[in-house]
This record gives sequence, C-alpha cells and structure tokens, in this order.
Amino acid sequence: MIVKAVGHRLLQAVLVALAVGVLTFLLTGMLPGDMAFRIAAGRYGYDHVTAAAAEAVRAELGLDRPAAMALGHWLWDLLRFDLGDSLVSGDPVVEEIAHQLGHSARLALTAILLSTLLGLPLGILAGLRPGGLVDRASLVLATALRAVPQFVVGILLILLVAVGLGALPVAGHDSAAHGLLPALTLALGMAAVSSRVTRDATLAVVRSPYYAFARTKGLPERAAFLRHGLRNIGVPVLAYQGVQLVYLIEGVVVVETLFAWPGIGHALVHAVIARDVPMIQGTALVMGLTFVLLNGLVDLACAAIDPRRAQA
Repeated sequence: MIVKAVGHRLLQAVLVALAVGVLTFLLTGMLPGDMAFRIAAGRYGYDHVTAAAAEAVRAELGLDRPAAMALGHWLWDLLRFDLGDSLVSGDPVVEEIAHQLGHSARLALTAILLSTLLGLPLGILAGLRPGGLVDRASLVLATALRAVPQFVVGILLILLVAVGLGALPVAGHDSAAHGLLPALTLALGMAAVSSRVTRDATLAVVRSPYYAFARTKGLPERAAFLRHGLRNIGVPVLAYQGVQLVYLIEGVVVVETLFAWPGIGHALVHAVIARDVPMIQGTALVMGLTFVLLNGLVDLACAAIDPRRAQA
C-alpha cells in the first residue's frame, strides 16, 4: 500500500512539474510590457534603463526566439534537473531558491506550530461543550478570521501589535521576533478552520458508541478521552492539514511580501515584476512539488495514527 501511495505521488509530482512549467511560461508571456525592458530594469534599475540596454538584453538572452523553442529548452533542462540561471542576477536559480527556501520553511513551521497551539485546544473545548459559550464564540471568531484576507489581518496586526504596542518589529529577519508577526498572520487563518474541524471531530468521538462503552466500563472522562478520544480526533484533523497547505503556500506569497520576509514567496513576486522567467518557473515548481511532498507525508501520518488501520 505504501509503495502504491508513493508511486501515485511521484506521478502527481511529474504532472505538477509539467503543468507549472507550461502555465508559468505562458502566463508570463501574456503579461503586458516589454520583457527585455523589465529584465534590464531589474538589472540596472529603472532610472538607468535605456532602449539600447533593453535591446542588448534582448539579444543576450535570445528573447526573440519562438516561444515553443524557449519552453522546450526549459523542459529539457528540467529533465537534467537544471532550473537554469536567473535572467536578472545571472546566478543559478537552484542556489537562489535554496537560500530563500530556508526562510520560508522557518516561517511556515512557526505558523503551523502557532495554529496548532491556538486551534486544537479551542476546538476540543468547543467540541466537549457544544452550543456553549466557547463553541459560539469560536464559531464567530473563526468565520471572521477566515473571511478576512490575509493581507488585511497582517496590516491589522502591524497597526495593533507593532505600531500601537511596539511589542514586535514590523519587518526584517535578523531575530526570531521578526518572524512572529508574519507567522501569526498565517496562523490565525489556519487556526480558524482547524479549530472547527477539531470541534466537529471531538463531538463525533464523544457521541460515538466506543466512547460511550469506555465510559460504561467505568473509565473517568479524562482517561476515556485521552485513551480513546485524542487518537481518533487526530485523524481528521491531520488529514485536513493537507488541505490547509494550500492556504499556507498561498499565504506565504502574500505575507512575505507584506512583511518583507526574504523567502520564496517574496522572490516569486519580484521575479514576476522583473519578468525573470526561469526564476518564476523555479519558485512555482518548488512550491508545487513541496505541496505534493507534504500531502504525501500527511497521508502516511494519517495511516500511522489511524487505529482502524492498525487493527486491520
């Protein structure tokens, strides 16, 4: 079964790589403006770009080549695990992504940890007392946080926490404190949904026959919940984390740009502005493959903790 799951994810990774490469190439070509001028501006600055500099960039990079030839060249390099060089800096795309990916991973892990600390306890409390004050308040809060765009949440946190209270820095990456506001911006939206998923899972476990049987045997409520509840709650909660990864990867692009966090999402935005096609394709490819990899790990983790599969 594990071999089949790994094979399925490998096939999915190949399809994602092809789709990301083709779509990013086509969509970048559809953007308005002169690509050579944008690349020259990224290299020399907008104040120092001339028509001669743009033409020199066009000739150097072969931007007049047919689109099919350029795409085929990129796909051939991809088969050799070569993402090419940045059109702006000239550095290998792999080296630039390797530097930025560490910052994004740190931000994402902090956001997941914060969302777990916020969402799971709140969801369990709401599920144990359905219809109570905690359940109703958490529903209102979760709906509001999920409905508000991430950049709005980030701006509100900047105004309240950084500007109003002066408790945390607005931007930068020199210390752990610099990552708290962007991570909290991501975590609040994730915790909003995970708290409701946890609440529904907790309620389903508490009302299940096996949980009632455990209480009938004389187990105290705390012991019954710890022994028979938590593991069964963990399966749907962990499975939903795979869905949350979409929100997380999408949010990384917005939040890193808002807080000037030097991660892969921030690099993607700058690559789009500069029309740095290899960098756009490389960053989008890494983000897509990361999503496939993490979903595969979530599947394996769900299979490991699911008591029904263990009994089977």
